Amino acid sequence: MKILRSDHFAGYVFIAPWLFGFLAVTIAPIVISLYFSFTKYDILSAPQWVGLMNYETMFKYDYLFPQSLKVTFTYAFTSVPLRLLFALFLAVLLSQDRKGVGAYRTIFYVPSVFGGSVAVAVMWRQLFGINGALNSILTSVGAIDRSVGWLTEPKTAIWTLVALAVWQFGSPMLIFLAGLKQVPYSLYESAMIDGASSWQRFFRITLPMISPIIFFNFLVQIINGFMMFTQALIITNGGPFNRTLLYVLYVYRKAFTDYSMGYASALAWVMLVIVGVLTAVIFKTSSYWVYYESKGE
Repeated sequence: MKILRSDHFAGYVFIAPWLFGFLAVTIAPIVISLYFSFTKYDILSAPQWVGLMNYETMFKYDYLFPQSLKVTFTYAFTSVPLRLLFALFLAVLLSQDRKGVGAYRTIFYVPSVFGGSVAVAVMWRQLFGINGALNSILTSVGAIDRSVGWLTEPKTAIWTLVALAVWQFGSPMLIFLAGLKQVPYSLYESAMIDGASSWQRFFRITLPMISPIIFFNFLVQIINGFMMFTQALIITNGGPFNRTLLYVLYVYRKAFTDYSMGYASALAWVMLVIVGVLTAVIFKTSSYWVYYESKGE
């Protein structure tokens, strides 16, 4: 009865729906998937305990496991730096007080609103198709003499997905904008008095001051890169020759195409460990390149 009279009771009531959803929709499936990863489970029948067999098969016999990891690492560590570079470049331009800058911010953010949708993925597939707009434009200007199968050529297929990821730079751009607004202008004034050029001001003041924002954006985007699924499924479906078989797409195939839910759960847990290790490494190395003003005092 004491808790009913406490001031904290209202808080517990308000967070109860979220807490229930978190436990029932997030924590419970994670724990259940851990159990499934040690079983042979095809969804239609009861799971059978097989111990470490799924993990042994994965590391010893499954040639698509390292292939999907290779594709995912290539995608994540190519698309994320490019996306952040574009986002930071435009954020610096749009941080200036110019006429109509608000409209430009909205225009550049729009692709991120629709970028993860099925409709945009279909549009992207048509754009890079044999008879798509890109081939038509390049052929008309004489850049190529025949249509290129951007989605069917093993060397170019993954780059269509990277291009789509880079196109969706709106969210990190807005975060960079917020960070740039927090850099004290007095630092730039002092640098200009000392004769620092615009490039020197950018590399010696802007980048160190927004390094916590860069760290946050990089971490979030890397995690999102390892979770990319919808675009790969619709645009290339893992082809050609598994050159765009991203890890989450492979997990989906094992779970809902091959009906190997136990094996898919094992794959998911391996990815969880990989992302956890990467996150820990990024946090550990951040002390060497992320500047916090409170530490500098």
